Amino acid sequence: MADSSFDIVSKVERQEVDNAVSQTARELASRYDFKNVGASIAWSGENIEMRANSESRVLAILDVFQGKLVKRGISLKALETDEPKLSGKEYRITGTIQEGISQDNAKKLAKIIRDEGPKGVKAQVQADELRVSSKSRDDLQTVIALVKGKDLDFALQFVNYR
Repeated sequence: MADSSFDIVSKVERQEVDNAVSQTARELASRYDFKNVGASIAWSGENIEMRANSESRVLAILDVFQGKLVKRGISLKALETDEPKLSGKEYRITGTIQEGISQDNAKKLAKIIRDEGPKGVKAQVQADELRVSSKSRDDLQTVIALVKGKDLDFALQFVNYR
């Protein structure tokens, strides 16, 4: 019998992030507390830029945006933001969406699976994802539960389960 396998990846649906950005922009336009504060959120190349005339307002924009991401099923671990910076008369926060598992994180994950997972489970790094394979599907389910139970600082999805 062939091995069963699945991939551990860190991918974010760009369209869902785009929808969250536009929903946040619509909410900023309609909320009373964001009137006349220069509040805006928009894509700037590959980054998401939030602007307002005060630090507290730009942090409020970030909070609204994070809420929209969560509602759309996107992990906040995939969003990386910097501190509010004063630029001229306005504060800005730049956010980026992190995709792919770095080599270091993939090696850490493979080590966790090797050390704490069931025997006979193999984990191999393939570019920016991790392929986990085993003869037993029950062992793969155990590995998924193990990885979900770990508090990792990056977002993970489990795909191609066969």
